[in-house]
Amino acid sequence: MDLKLDGKVALVTGSSKGIGEGIAEALAREGAIVIVHGRNRDKAEEVAHKICSEGGRAVAVVGDLTKDDEVEHLVNEAQTLVGPVEILINNAGGSGQSEDWSTTRTETWVSGYDRNVLAAVRMTSHLLPNMRAAKWGRIINISSLAGMMPPSKKPDYAAAKAAMIAMTASLAKAVAHEGITANTVSPGTIHSASLDEAFRKAALTQGLAPDAPWPEVERVALPMFAQVPIGRVGTVEEIADAVAFLASPRASYITGANLRPDGGMWPGL
Repeated sequence: MDLKLDGKVALVTGSSKGIGEGIAEALAREGAIVIVHGRNRDKAEEVAHKICSEGGRAVAVVGDLTKDDEVEHLVNEAQTLVGPVEILINNAGGSGQSEDWSTTRTETWVSGYDRNVLAAVRMTSHLLPNMRAAKWGRIINISSLAGMMPPSKKPDYAAAKAAMIAMTASLAKAVAHEGITANTVSPGTIHSASLDEAFRKAALTQGLAPDAPWPEVERVALPMFAQVPIGRVGTVEEIADAVAFLASPRASYITGANLRPDGGMWPGL
């Protein structure tokens, strides 16, 4: 399916690694001009170079999304390099320190909210005016299943991700008549470098060798971490493909939605 993204300008925050990197690569494969963002220029430029070496189009920008002046600078730099941003993927954020209700601190909540929610608000506030003027735009906020199924640990992270879901629904209603859609993607358990390490450590306790193949590690370790009806963890590519579709003109009638690529973990309707 042609997603009709050729020549569209997309900025993916936190795309120098992980899910963000996968999203940037997926959008580039569909023909979008991708702005790779990170806090480390070398890493961001490495991803942009990889995309270009594979026939895509990409540039790199850097900046701390918790600082207003750096957000303004990176947005100006990006749009000077490739033109007005039409697609914004608010992926940057993260869980920070692991705390529970016996150790949680107010400053952890403030930091997590700033890093996840307010970072997305800053980026959206800067880029929304041009989308409104053009009568077309896509804003996709990357939340987490933790925002809907909060565990007992990292309550600050779950609360911040829940806020992003509500924020997106509000934004979608505000801009629906202007040719702009806003949606959330809330991944479940996804294969990442940190998850791979945690699963392999758990598998060791069950007698698997350190170099056991991933399918064996996944089979043994997954039940120790999450009950996933589909029986496996998700991949970065699966998240990226879902985001690419929502970012495309093909998804013009989808707004205010919260897509859950979670292998069936969500118990609701």
